[in-house]
Amino acid sequence: MQILIVEDDVRLARALAHILEENGYGTDVVHDGATGLAWAESGRYDVIVLDVMLPKMNGFDVCRQLREAGSSVPVIILT
Repeated sequence: MQILIVEDDVRLARALAHILEENGYGTDVVHDGATGLAWAESGRYDVIVLDVMLPKMNGFDVCRQLREAGSSVPVIILT
């Protein structure tokens, strides 16, 4: 299972990735909403962990644009 983490707090993103990888998941980490949207649109992720307050584009807008594009990938919102 491949998980995309979109989190601007580098330490938190690193900790989430570490915990998930220790439990057998593959992770990719990006630190702003615009990059997160671009990576999420690749279709290679089974789930997205998405922060709300992000630079360039907030998490709600990222999720809305993914849904408008037809993506049904599960999204876990962090606040």
